[in-house]
Amino acid sequence: MQINQHARLSCAPMMDWTDRHCRYLHRLLSTHTLLYTEMVTSAALVRGQALHLLDYSQAEHPVALQLGGSDPKELAVAARLGAEAGYCEINLNVGCPSDRVQSGCFGAVLMEQPALVAQCVSAMQRAVSIPVTVKCRIGVDDQIPEEVLPEFLARVVGAGCERVSVHARKAWLQGLSPKENRDIPPLDYDLVMRMKGLFPNLHISINGGITSLDQAEAFLEAGLDGVMIGRAAYHDPAAILCAADPRIFGTGTVTRPEDAITQMLPYIEAHLTAGGKLGQITRHMLGLFTGRPGARAWRRVLSEGAHRPGAGPELVLEALRQIAPRDGLQQTG
Repeated sequence: MQINQHARLSCAPMMDWTDRHCRYLHRLLSTHTLLYTEMVTSAALVRGQALHLLDYSQAEHPVALQLGGSDPKELAVAARLGAEAGYCEINLNVGCPSDRVQSGCFGAVLMEQPALVAQCVSAMQRAVSIPVTVKCRIGVDDQIPEEVLPEFLARVVGAGCERVSVHARKAWLQGLSPKENRDIPPLDYDLVMRMKGLFPNLHISINGGITSLDQAEAFLEAGLDGVMIGRAAYHDPAAILCAADPRIFGTGTVTRPEDAITQMLPYIEAHLTAGGKLGQITRHMLGLFTGRPGARAWRRVLSEGAHRPGAGPELVLEALRQIAPRDGLQQTG
């Protein structure tokens, strides 16, 4: 299996956020950053036949499909469907702490069943020729991360997994909400760093609390293979993605959000022609000018106008006129 070099920097899969419209926008900001779908359950694809959940634009590549599930046979079928749809990677979710995920026996609760995760990975590996990867936590509830994480990683490596993304927090399945699980459990970056020493041949990406390219570069220089950024890449995409290609991948130039908006207009027009709504796209664009003069007015125009009947590309251009022009994009890290 070939390791995807685009995984040096990736945007984390996030439910209700990283849909295909979000990914299309992010791809215009960075050519090389690896993008992930929202989690799609294997049951929805295999039992529910909801194959529309695999829809995406070829322009989004490199893009990976994240699956949720715990039945090895069902996950193998779902992985095959994802590979046939053209995704470059299949990722197994072993990190999401939501109640719905727990009741379905997948997500972070699987940290308690490393042998089952290994079976799932092995079955998925046999079903596809593209990489099968895992996104996990450092532990859940009363587990001791220093003990359970090495065992967990050993299991998935033994099953053939060559790349993992580790959210450097525990998930408290009892007592904390999914939102609280993103902030309250303390980060343990050092533990993830130590895992690289224990598993030198495993491609390890670190996730959790990373808000800048400066941090990402520091982790890469310290010996980790990749960095996965979630909320910061969504809420302030220009700060993370516009300079990612030259800084992280050593190629290309810094992009400008203004140019991305121009390139989004035909995509928006096509979406509206197909019966879609403007707000389905523009909700992902609200943070494009974070920290820039006029950013608040940009957000207000889009938020107030996107749901009005007949709203289209002209509203986006009106919002763009609220942004004070400048020659180059500030390279915020």
